[in-house]
Amino acid sequence: MRIADTEDRDRLWEMLVECSNQSTKSKAVEDAARYYCRMRGARGYNSAVKELLQKADEQGGVTAHEIAEILDARELPVEYETSIEIGEK
Repeated sequence: MRIADTEDRDRLWEMLVECSNQSTKSKAVEDAARYYCRMRGARGYNSAVKELLQKADEQGGVTAHEIAEILDARELPVEYETSIEIGEK
Protein backbone atom coordinates (compact mmCIF):
# COMPACT_ATOMS: atom_id res chain seq x y z
CA MET A 1 0.00 0.00 0.00
CA ARG A 2 1.27 3.43 -0.85
CA ILE A 3 0.02 6.63 0.69
CA ALA A 4 1.00 9.81 -1.08
CA ASP A 5 2.89 12.25 1.15
CA THR A 6 1.48 15.72 1.41
CA GLU A 7 2.83 18.51 3.57
CA ASP A 8 0.11 17.88 6.17
CA ARG A 9 0.62 14.11 6.14
CA ASP A 10 4.37 14.47 6.44
CA ARG A 11 3.90 16.53 9.63
CA LEU A 12 1.37 13.99 10.87
CA TRP A 13 3.75 11.07 10.29
CA GLU A 14 6.52 12.96 12.13
CA MET A 15 4.23 13.61 15.09
CA LEU A 16 3.21 9.94 15.19
CA VAL A 17 6.83 8.83 15.34
CA GLU A 18 7.60 11.43 18.04
CA CYS A 19 4.72 10.42 20.31
CA SER A 20 4.98 6.67 19.77
CA ASN A 21 7.64 4.31 21.00
CA GLN A 22 8.36 3.31 17.39
CA SER A 23 11.35 4.36 15.33
CA THR A 24 9.80 4.24 11.87
CA LYS A 25 6.80 5.88 10.23
CA SER A 26 5.32 2.58 9.12
CA LYS A 27 5.40 1.10 12.63
CA ALA A 28 4.04 4.30 14.17
CA VAL A 29 1.19 4.39 11.64
CA GLU A 30 0.48 0.70 12.28
CA ASP A 31 0.29 1.29 16.05
CA ALA A 32 -1.97 4.32 15.58
CA ALA A 33 -4.27 2.36 13.27
CA ARG A 34 -4.40 -0.60 15.65
CA TYR A 35 -5.18 1.67 18.61
CA TYR A 36 -7.94 3.42 16.65
CA CYS A 37 -9.45 0.03 15.75
CA ARG A 38 -9.28 -1.02 19.40
CA MET A 39 -10.99 2.17 20.56
CA ARG A 40 -13.58 2.01 17.77
CA GLY A 41 -14.33 -1.70 18.09
CA ALA A 42 -13.27 -2.93 14.67
CA ARG A 43 -13.08 -6.64 13.79
CA GLY A 44 -11.83 -8.69 16.69
CA TYR A 45 -11.81 -5.81 19.16
CA ASN A 46 -14.39 -4.70 21.69
CA SER A 47 -14.84 -0.95 21.55
CA ALA A 48 -12.97 0.55 24.51
CA VAL A 49 -14.87 3.81 24.05
CA LYS A 50 -18.20 1.99 24.19
CA GLU A 51 -17.05 0.02 27.24
CA LEU A 52 -16.00 3.23 28.99
CA LEU A 53 -19.29 4.98 28.24
CA GLN A 54 -21.36 1.97 29.29
CA LYS A 55 -19.47 1.68 32.57
CA ALA A 56 -19.96 5.39 33.28
CA ASP A 57 -23.67 5.12 32.50
CA GLU A 58 -24.18 1.99 34.62
CA GLN A 59 -22.24 3.32 37.62
CA GLY A 60 -23.10 7.00 37.28
CA GLY A 61 -19.41 7.78 36.72
CA VAL A 62 -15.98 6.16 36.55
CA THR A 63 -12.76 6.70 38.41
CA ALA A 64 -9.46 7.65 36.82
CA HIS A 65 -8.21 4.15 37.67
CA GLU A 66 -11.15 2.55 35.80
CA ILE A 67 -10.58 4.82 32.79
CA ALA A 68 -6.90 3.87 32.68
CA GLU A 69 -7.75 0.15 32.85
CA ILE A 70 -10.18 0.40 29.93
CA LEU A 71 -8.01 2.59 27.68
CA ASP A 72 -4.74 0.72 28.36
CA ALA A 73 -3.34 -0.99 25.26
CA ARG A 74 -0.01 -2.26 23.96
CA GLU A 75 0.13 0.64 21.51
CA LEU A 76 -0.54 3.26 24.18
CA PRO A 77 0.01 2.04 27.74
CA VAL A 78 -2.16 3.92 30.23
CA GLU A 79 -1.59 3.72 33.97
CA TYR A 80 -2.99 5.65 36.86
CA GLU A 81 -1.46 6.02 40.27
CA THR A 82 -2.14 8.34 43.10
CA SER A 83 -0.20 9.42 46.13
CA ILE A 84 -1.14 11.36 49.19
CA GLU A 85 1.33 13.32 51.22
CA ILE A 86 0.72 15.23 54.40
CA GLY A 87 3.15 17.70 55.85
CA GLU A 88 6.55 18.68 54.58
CA LYS A 89 8.72 16.56 52.34
